[in-house]
Amino acid sequence: MQTWKVGDITITRIVEYEGPMPGGGEGSMVEAAYPDAVKQIDWLRPHWATDDGMIIAAIHALLIETPSTRIVVDTCVGNGKIRPGTFFDNLQTPFLDHMKDVGWHPDSVDIVLCTHLHVDHVGWNTMKVGDEWVPTFPNARYLMGEREYEHWEAEGDAAQAQIMADSVAPIFDAGLAVLVPMDYQVTDGVRLVPTPGHTPGHVSVEIISKGETAVITGDLTHHPCQLAHPEWSSGFDTDQKQADATRAAFFRQYAGSPTLIMGTHWATPTAGHIIHDGNAYRLKA
Repeated sequence: MQTWKVGDITITRIVEYEGPMPGGGEGSMVEAAYPDAVKQIDWLRPHWATDDGMIIAAIHALLIETPSTRIVVDTCVGNGKIRPGTFFDNLQTPFLDHMKDVGWHPDSVDIVLCTHLHVDHVGWNTMKVGDEWVPTFPNARYLMGEREYEHWEAEGDAAQAQIMADSVAPIFDAGLAVLVPMDYQVTDGVRLVPTPGHTPGHVSVEIISKGETAVITGDLTHHPCQLAHPEWSSGFDTDQKQADATRAAFFRQYAGSPTLIMGTHWATPTAGHIIHDGNAYRLKA
């Protein structure tokens, strides 16, 4: 469980899964990340790639604690969710216990923030009690992008419809959902930044306190290998052309800056600074 300080704001990482994942191929996390290509990026090892060229990635939530507000950014996959044919099907992990271990009881959360509404970012929005899915964080406001929600409500995707049914709709039923614009000011020191492409309403999260800055990427980037190859797309991107442009602009903006970049799927050590590396970039952990 890693923790960072950004001014007087604390950010804590709660891991649901971390380990090697197969890269390369249509529909994969990073479609061009075949082992032979990954092995050529020597700075990825040992943190973000294995010696045989498999990428190492993670699914985790980031807990933001300001002097007045507790915020959970992205709620991972969740337990007992039926996701046929995927790694995510019917997971059983001690995720909530890990939150409690760092003093974050579900009742103590003020805001749940979803960077977008994919399966591995909304799962712990709810948990099963009896035969019903109920909000995991009953005292929280759940912030979801209005543009993001409208897109998936209109999209005729069966798998996404199941995600909406068990992880999003119960939040609306409980009266806890708040639809927000993509540049919404969440609270003092925390705001949303539009980063569309991965999904139409995708956002990142900027944290500013006492002259220090951090950004939680969401899925504008999935793996540090994309710093070496900003043109490497994810098979999960709704609009790869837009996602590539958003990612490239983000890398240009923050390369060489003191802003701490926190990758939503970046394995331990998870955060670092983007630095120039020839015609591309690398991550300095």
